[in-house]
Amino acid sequence: MMKKKKKNTKKKRWIKFLLNLMILPALLVIATLLVVIFYVAEPRDLLETVKETPVHLFEMKVPEEYIPLYKEAADEYGVPWTLLAAHHRIETRFSTMDPMLSPVGAEGHLQFMPCTFVGWSHPSCKGKGKGDIPQEEKTDPKTIAHYGGYGVDADNDGKADPYNLKDALYSTAKYLSKNGAADGKLEQAIFQYNHSEEYVKDVLHYYHEYENQFSTQ
Repeated sequence: MMKKKKKNTKKKRWIKFLLNLMILPALLVIATLLVVIFYVAEPRDLLETVKETPVHLFEMKVPEEYIPLYKEAADEYGVPWTLLAAHHRIETRFSTMDPMLSPVGAEGHLQFMPCTFVGWSHPSCKGKGKGDIPQEEKTDPKTIAHYGGYGVDADNDGKADPYNLKDALYSTAKYLSKNGAADGKLEQAIFQYNHSEEYVKDVLHYYHEYENQFSTQ
């Protein structure tokens, strides 16, 4: 009877030992993943799988050096500068994204589709607006004026370049102004910029955040 009991005890010990061997590696893997998520991964990587929630986990301050540019572009087109800041935050996290070219072809600091920047009447423009526009035409103010695009040569260097922050901000201000923001129709203008109710909600979140933050300045 004692021998049988000893055998059972020994068997239980072996089972426990084997279970520990299987559990420990799993715990190590989970711990490693948590470290990567919270200390290594960029917010953009996380947002590929976890969209920003109403609490907006990845808040970022408005870079002070950009505020004069926001105000300059906003004054030119009669839109709130805080709205431009909100779009800039949502589109490229204040230009910290690298590269500033999306998988669907949106380009630059404020993520313009080429056909929106150059003009939808360009012969190659259809579908989602990537088009097949030659590089020299993409930044040519005359070409943009001909095809009715929103690209602006804000710094007068002969190019309207979505990868130039000043040009991109002026172009965004122009777009938002033409689509209702200059008349106070912010939701309408934001929706035209990106046809997504979630996008509208996110931009408005930051717009109101910045309005409250800078209301006394």
